[in-house]
Amino acid sequence: MTVAVSTMAEDTARELRRRLQDVLIVAALLAFITALHTFTAASTPTQLALHELYRRLYYLPVLYAASRFGLRGGIVTATAAALLFTPHAVLNLGGFFGGRIDNLFEIIMYVLLGGLFGRLRDLDDRRNRDLRQVSVRLEDAYRVLEDRAMQLITIQDYTQSILRSVASGVITVGPDGSVATVNPAAERILGMTEDVVTAKAARTLFRDDGGLSADLSRVLAGRVPRTMRDQVVTTRGGRALHVQVSVSRMRDVGGRRLGAVITIEDVSEIKALTDQLIRADRLAAMGELTAGVAHEVRNPLGIIRASVQLMEEGKPGQARVHEAAEVIKHEIDRLDRVIKALLDFGRPSAPTLRPVDVREVMEEVILFTRKFADRSNVQITEVHPDDLPLIMADPEQLKQVFVNLISNAVQAMADEGGTLTIETGHEDEFVFVRFADTGPGIPPEMLGKVFDPFFSTRDDGSGLGLTIVHRIVDEHGGHIEVASDSGNGTAFTIHLPTMAQEDLK
Repeated sequence: MTVAVSTMAEDTARELRRRLQDVLIVAALLAFITALHTFTAASTPTQLALHELYRRLYYLPVLYAASRFGLRGGIVTATAAALLFTPHAVLNLGGFFGGRIDNLFEIIMYVLLGGLFGRLRDLDDRRNRDLRQVSVRLEDAYRVLEDRAMQLITIQDYTQSILRSVASGVITVGPDGSVATVNPAAERILGMTEDVVTAKAARTLFRDDGGLSADLSRVLAGRVPRTMRDQVVTTRGGRALHVQVSVSRMRDVGGRRLGAVITIEDVSEIKALTDQLIRADRLAAMGELTAGVAHEVRNPLGIIRASVQLMEEGKPGQARVHEAAEVIKHEIDRLDRVIKALLDFGRPSAPTLRPVDVREVMEEVILFTRKFADRSNVQITEVHPDDLPLIMADPEQLKQVFVNLISNAVQAMADEGGTLTIETGHEDEFVFVRFADTGPGIPPEMLGKVFDPFFSTRDDGSGLGLTIVHRIVDEHGGHIEVASDSGNGTAFTIHLPTMAQEDLK
């Protein structure tokens, strides 16, 4: 800061010295020319000719002042020259009128030329100032552009470093479906280098892309902004991979469509480990199921056996036989219910999917469950929005799910009555159905077992109802959640995916 102030002060002093020098030159020229007029007589033709020359010498200081000081300097110097020339014109050169009107024209020319050249100098100074300002602005703009360019280069290098470092494969695709860039992780997954795949159609990256080309076409056509799926792909080298693939629309800041970004993550090892865990879990579930079946079947068979033994002892009366027969029939019905539930659980029918309005299915279910709820002093309240999207579902299986959840809620409140609130809504890409009761709730230690086979809080329950509900919801691509506060009711919430845009067309 101190250096800059010192430099400015030196420049100012230098400019003042230069201007003072110019003023002295102009004054010296005016004085010299006036002295020539003063000390030269005007009695002979030669002397008069010299005076004619001397009066034209006044143009020198006028033009010099105009060139150095602009319009103001030219006019002031021209006026001074006219004042200094006037006495000689009147005394020695015949005045300004009559035969010597040229003297008057000479003075007018002093002023005109001084003003004209001064104006030209001012215009030139103004143009130079404008050019300097433009130059300064251009230099500032250049520095800004240079900074922006360095920032862009830094950001580009940073982005490239991120793309080189991420474990997921990232492929950018142009609007025409051709590959633009491929990061190292994608090169490892594809088994090809970037220079080999660049500018090729994305559909040629795999021998079997598992539907990736169709997803990419939908995104590039603007039908969906993003897709995501788990799929198995086969590389050009014949290697089969289980991958998670997402395709997202790519736009610039102005909204112009640039293409798409394909993200590929190889989850083959994770899938293999998951399959092992699932198999282990299935074996454990099979063990629990076997134990549950043995328990559920052993009890009725033991009661039936005891009833038959009572009949075999002596000669029972008609009343005794009738009582034993009623017990046997009751236990046989109980066995039948267990076997039917097992068949429903073990051999589920595939859902027949079609567009379904959840509210219409719910209306049919509530129509024949409301009387059952009224008998248990349970009031059913519904909350439905007007703009609920359609879902792809099997309405009959949905009815089975809804009936089971309503029945469980009503039975939980059967002793003291209560309210069952059935609410539907739309969150993200899912329609949700919530069954919230005001019953006694589920103890925390039992909450994690409600979907397990043969787990029931009722003595006459099969323990397979919620298990079947869970399976049906899974087969529809949804999920079910349960929340309960012991003593303050329970809420089951089902989430089912809405129809895709292409299914609506």
